[in-house]
Amino acid sequence: MHLFDHLIASSIPLVPKPLVGHFARSYIAGETLEDQVRMVHSLNREGFMAASGMLGEFVKRREEAETAAKDYEDVLTRIGQDKLASNIHVKPTHLGLKIDKEFCYQNIRRLVAFAHERSNFVRIDMEDSGCTDDTLDIFFRLREEFDNVGAVLQAYMRRSVADARRLAKVKANVRICKGIYIEPHGIAYQDKEIVRSNFTRLLEELLGEGCYVGIATHDERLVWEGFRIVDRFGLDASQYEFQMLLGVGAPLRRIIRDAGHRLRVAVPFGPAWYPYSLRRFRENPAVAGYVFKALFQ
Repeated sequence: MHLFDHLIASSIPLVPKPLVGHFARSYIAGETLEDQVRMVHSLNREGFMAASGMLGEFVKRREEAETAAKDYEDVLTRIGQDKLASNIHVKPTHLGLKIDKEFCYQNIRRLVAFAHERSNFVRIDMEDSGCTDDTLDIFFRLREEFDNVGAVLQAYMRRSVADARRLAKVKANVRICKGIYIEPHGIAYQDKEIVRSNFTRLLEELLGEGCYVGIATHDERLVWEGFRIVDRFGLDASQYEFQMLLGVGAPLRRIIRDAGHRLRVAVPFGPAWYPYSLRRFRENPAVAGYVFKALFQ
């Protein structure tokens, strides 16, 4: 990323909130569950699955986490009622991880059990490195009781290969992504090519052990690697899926679908759209640049 891009991305909080909201529309379904349902219906009609996620993280009060769990139950109920091709994904810190680990576990277990009754699935998102051990502990504890729960590995984390081998032992359903949180060199690879290579290594190890893998990337080089690996293993399209974020890489998304692969779009929604949007713009300075151009026009 060039210095100018850094300056643009870091200056986004200075932009008026309504203008940020205008450009954020492509990244989020909206603020309400009805907005979410409409977006998922639209994606399903185009031949894509969805992963419904409520915006929110690092809550500090138990009531906030309990409300989030209840709201996720409403999401699962609507998915069933409307027969949507969607599961859900949750952030542990949204469900109370930084308040109390056991409290968070009980909230996530409540959702996994609720989803199990409705033949649905819950993905436990991975956050920054300070959450990794607790998040995996919660996953493995739930995996002893349920099979409709999945984990996430970040390819830039140095520990991820060892974690993948633990997950492979229980034939876990795992999403692999590059990782977006800023981490120190001792914890995370900083070189983009090493991260790509580690992504490929994780994909080979998990698919080779018979795990279902969500190949989560907007990097066409890694999409190509995904094509190559599933072809080498002779996998059926039901044994893996590609995953992308709403508002990112729509042309590539269609290429993947048209090549006969399943693809799931992560669809965030909720009133906490502003901090999420700031993060997306920091990750994609080109979009942030459009915001600034619109501001001066």
